[in-house]
Amino acid sequence: MNNAECTYRLPAPVGVAMVTPFHPDGSVDYDAAANLAKHLVDQGIDHLVLSGTTGESPTTHLDEKEQLIKVVRQAVGEDLYITAGAGSNDTEHSVRMARSAEAAGADAILVVSPYYSRPSQEGMHQHFAKVAGQTDLPVMLYDIPGRTGVAIGDELLMRLAEIDNIVAVKDATGKVEVGARRIDETGLAFYSGDDGLNYSWLTHGAVGVISVVAHVAGASYRKMVQLVENGDYQEALQLSLKLEPLVKALMGGGQGAVMAKHALAEQKIIPTATLRLPLAPASEEEIAQLRADLERFELL
Repeated sequence: MNNAECTYRLPAPVGVAMVTPFHPDGSVDYDAAANLAKHLVDQGIDHLVLSGTTGESPTTHLDEKEQLIKVVRQAVGEDLYITAGAGSNDTEHSVRMARSAEAAGADAILVVSPYYSRPSQEGMHQHFAKVAGQTDLPVMLYDIPGRTGVAIGDELLMRLAEIDNIVAVKDATGKVEVGARRIDETGLAFYSGDDGLNYSWLTHGAVGVISVVAHVAGASYRKMVQLVENGDYQEALQLSLKLEPLVKALMGGGQGAVMAKHALAEQKIIPTATLRLPLAPASEEEIAQLRADLERFELL
């Protein structure tokens, strides 16, 4: 499928994988979620991904996910693009989440490869195809083998690209050169799912980013996307290099959801950095280092 021929509205280019704020007792803080969403839009974000990895999707429930979409939609309006996570290693549950997201007002769904079960490529094809077939929304595949234990192979991706409403891929494989070839072969819209590689992805054919670091650097990532779109690659590279310490501060330990929440709490954008187990808070030393990094970037 060629993007130019796609009849679906594609996700906007400057995306955030949004955290799900919680009250100190662990319940979802919908008011904080609405305020955070509005703040991110004010910073230049035009695409919110709800209930993904960073949104702690494994530990939030169907009714919470649905209510989160409704609250955020009301907060940001009808034009802002919202993608809702509908990923599970239970295909029928993914179908339920997809239907729920559509009813709640999402613009697209994000479907991660089935994790833990380690299905065959044929099993993955049937999983993705069934979920896509149960919704009228466009579907973004999420390829992150480091977390799921399975990768979307070349042949599988070509088959999935033939399904009308599978239109995009969030790629967190770390293999930009492979992704560039896949963009050419499949015509799917690719989005960087790795903040450390955002510049590389954008200059190798990706149409946007889905960032964790953009929680605190939304304007910078919007500028990076615009610079690449305008062919100002050198300036975009310099911006990417400038952002490297901030990427390391939030993502270096592999705990993006944890550090993003702490950063937002330090900025007083969300009231608390509460997480749901098994995610645990950062140590005092880690928080102190994060605070120093945010101060270095004049973000506190």
